Amino acid sequence: MLKVLKSGFYTTVQDCGRFGLRDKGVPVSGVMDMETVYKINTLLENETKASVLEITMTGPTLEFEQDTYITLGGAEFSITLNNEPVENYELLKIKAGDILSYGRLKKGFRGYLAIKNGFQTSEILGSRSCYSAITPSGVVKDKSQIKYTKWSNFDPKISGLKTNTLLDETELYVGKGPEFDLLNDKQLEQIFFKEFTIASENNRMAYQLNEIIDGHSFSMLTSATLPGTVQFTPAGKLIILMRDGQTTGGYPRIIQLTDKAISIVSQKKSGDTISFKLL
Repeated sequence: MLKVLKSGFYTTVQDCGRFGLRDKGVPVSGVMDMETVYKINTLLENETKASVLEITMTGPTLEFEQDTYITLGGAEFSITLNNEPVENYELLKIKAGDILSYGRLKKGFRGYLAIKNGFQTSEILGSRSCYSAITPSGVVKDKSQIKYTKWSNFDPKISGLKTNTLLDETELYVGKGPEFDLLNDKQLEQIFFKEFTIASENNRMAYQLNEIIDGHSFSMLTSATLPGTVQFTPAGKLIILMRDGQTTGGYPRIIQLTDKAISIVSQKKSGDTISFKLL
């Protein structure tokens, strides 16, 4: 078991998400930064769908009760293993009794901890991903325990990655949404030739942006949305739907973020800037 001595601000178990249930109102959920999680699971030679810990803003203190191997990625924290500093994107051998401690957040917003063979929490609707409406115990709490598989002998193909992270990237590539053609020339200029600032209203459901553009008076029937859909309110506010975002919405869906762009946004916090670039 993994003993949670201190949980951090918002730590959850996540995998690639739930699929095939959006018609029933169940969001995809899953990790916010898919790009990072793919890399750290690859280091461990895990399946792509192996579950990880997603660590937001402040990190946990964890005690491992069994031997295993882990990798870390995403946001840059000051992290120690038994009081010795460790780095992201390195394979770390863990012995029973080892303690991993997260300190100061240095860059980014969400960190990830992958473990050999993934965390073995219960699957609900085909996924281990936390989503509060259907997994009420999914948020990691102080003194909770998380099951994992003991792994004492592992001969990895590679022991680390020199990787370009997404933490410094601000440009988001987007495609045209279903209502893109509603935008006039001035609105297009406002969207694609200026920077936007992440508002304080940001979480796993959606990121709002501080700046507004010229509004609209278009009304539409509630229609399907996806992670990465950018909604455009009548008042001119842009809302980026994220992994836990609703499955339908009544605002025009003007642009759609790529998967990489969603990962970039997931590492932003209030006050950070982004810009949009049309594919």
